[in-house]
Amino acid sequence: MTLAIVLAAEPAAGHLTEPGRPAGEPLTERLAAQWRRAGADDVRIAADLTELADLVAGATGPVLVSGADLVAHTAVLKHLATSPVGPTVALVLTDPPAAGQATVREERGQVVEVGAADASGVFGGALRVGAADLPALADAARRAAGAVPDVPPSDLAAPAAPGTAGGGPLGAVDRLVAGLAARGTLIFAHRVRLLVAHRVGDEAQRVAAESAVAAVDEDRAELKLSVKERDDFFTTFFVSTWSPYVTKAAARIGIGPTGVTMVSVAFAVAAAVLFGAGGRPALVAGAVLLYLGFVLDCVDGQLARYTRHFSAWGGWLDTMADRFKEYVVYAGLGFGATHAGFRYGWALALAAMTLQTVRHMTDTWYGALHDEAARRPKVVSADAGGIGGKLNAASTRVQADTGSVSYWLKRTVVFPIGERWALIAIAAALFGPLAALVAVLVWGTLAFAYTGGLRTLRARWMRVPVLTTVDAGLHRDDGLLARTLPTARRPLLLAVLGALGAAGTLVWALLAVHGGGDLPVWVPVLALVLLLGAAQASRSPHDGSLDWLVPAALRAAEYLFAIAVGVAGRVPAWLIFGYVLVLTLLHYDLTARLEKRQSGPPLHAATLGWPGRSLLLAIGLIAGYASIALATLGAYLLVVFVASVVLAWVVLPARARGGVRSPG
Repeated sequence: MTLAIVLAAEPAAGHLTEPGRPAGEPLTERLAAQWRRAGADDVRIAADLTELADLVAGATGPVLVSGADLVAHTAVLKHLATSPVGPTVALVLTDPPAAGQATVREERGQVVEVGAADASGVFGGALRVGAADLPALADAARRAAGAVPDVPPSDLAAPAAPGTAGGGPLGAVDRLVAGLAARGTLIFAHRVRLLVAHRVGDEAQRVAAESAVAAVDEDRAELKLSVKERDDFFTTFFVSTWSPYVTKAAARIGIGPTGVTMVSVAFAVAAAVLFGAGGRPALVAGAVLLYLGFVLDCVDGQLARYTRHFSAWGGWLDTMADRFKEYVVYAGLGFGATHAGFRYGWALALAAMTLQTVRHMTDTWYGALHDEAARRPKVVSADAGGIGGKLNAASTRVQADTGSVSYWLKRTVVFPIGERWALIAIAAALFGPLAALVAVLVWGTLAFAYTGGLRTLRARWMRVPVLTTVDAGLHRDDGLLARTLPTARRPLLLAVLGALGAAGTLVWALLAVHGGGDLPVWVPVLALVLLLGAAQASRSPHDGSLDWLVPAALRAAEYLFAIAVGVAGRVPAWLIFGYVLVLTLLHYDLTARLEKRQSGPPLHAATLGWPGRSLLLAIGLIAGYASIALATLGAYLLVVFVASVVLAWVVLPARARGGVRSPG
């Protein structure tokens, strides 16, 4: 249950009247009604911080808090209440701070400092606090309640303190957000765009704010807000110019985001089939379906933002569906290229899938690194004159110069999903599946080199360990075997050596098969030794400035070794592709859960870990049953994955709901 609390203990503003209401009736009643329309199950008005603390102490779900000086569209409150960015979210405005209002500094969507001298915004007087942070909110409220307005706490409202206008004491709701930040609570920022929200201190400001609210078409603004503020070049100019009309139509007929995602998957699968069939009409039709599938891929997110229907399941499904669609298209292109007479069509598809997955792993962990760095500003600011600092400053300048040539070049050169799908569609329609795969590999390799080089330099400058903040063993995907091995240090070095060993084995296997011979037994054995050496670093500290690369290196090592086993064992190329595809599903499941702040898959231990899977494949190759090993293990992992998905998203939530109802 979501509880909303309007804190009436705000100077002057809470006693302003709303047009059409009797003189002297405070704005608290209007805000209470708005919170109800925004989705709050229960709305209370607290006379002071002590009463607020008591209400919070009895809450079991998220709590919405606002002062009585906020004039805003109801949609602003609804967006704050339903924001998917994190459990605790604060409204941030660009207005100049008035007396008693706290300034904030924001980085990468996180409030990293309240009362900052170099502020990027002002606290908007409203916040949502997740259930896990409610004890901190109650504690902050009780401590702040110890100060009356004329004797403010010195640490929050000293005269001329940064973050207050005119050096006066912070307002009650501002003291709350300052107290949460002081307790280390992770607070995400929700900025107002297109809609209107202002904190008012007198009648003139109230009238001006009400006029600004009335001047904006709320529904039209919400439809525009469904489109990402910053997207990539192809998406911005060739999709988002008309996809909101599809979003509006889907909302009217009652199709949900998950339904749109499923239709998008169907379009991508149909495109893959047409790419595999070959022939100019089929290739052109496949390109059109691929484009439309990508439009729907954008629409599902826009529909979720427009209708405010967010869920952990929907976010997870969107991530997994995106990767599945792309790799199914690679499979269609690989089959089509092979069918057209090119011997190594499946090999190119495998290379594209492996490259893209490793790239995605680096993207995920570099994003996590950046988020962690934003929470440690003092660490990031060190050595600002070095090459990493200069690159960071240059990147910030380019990102701020929205719409410039350099801005669009930077966003396009990294080869995002819109550009990938556009390139595949155009190349396949005009030149065929082989050209599409080659184009994806060339651009993808260049983009990987570009982003990898720059990110490595910036990460060395940041010097922020990120794997120490999570369960490293889970996200390394080590499994039981790794935990039984002796511990070794230098996890990145060992992971890279394992990947190089697997790559060398693959090259040797290709040369041996091409020459009509067999791979010497000692080659995969040596590669396995290097892989198990990488597994020994499972329990060692991952606190190096580049250790965020370890998961990607381990993914490369496992995939390359599995492909080498398939090549050496003369396994059909489509079977090798299928096995690696199942591995990517397992690993994207982990990264999707990391990004959505979900716990690990319930059956993760049953996937055996990458060292255990590699050991089984090596045994199968040496025994002469590589095809059986890949097929059996792949089928087993697929069953475990599906069972884990059903357990995580169907069975366990149903049990949790039943557990909540049963005591009543």
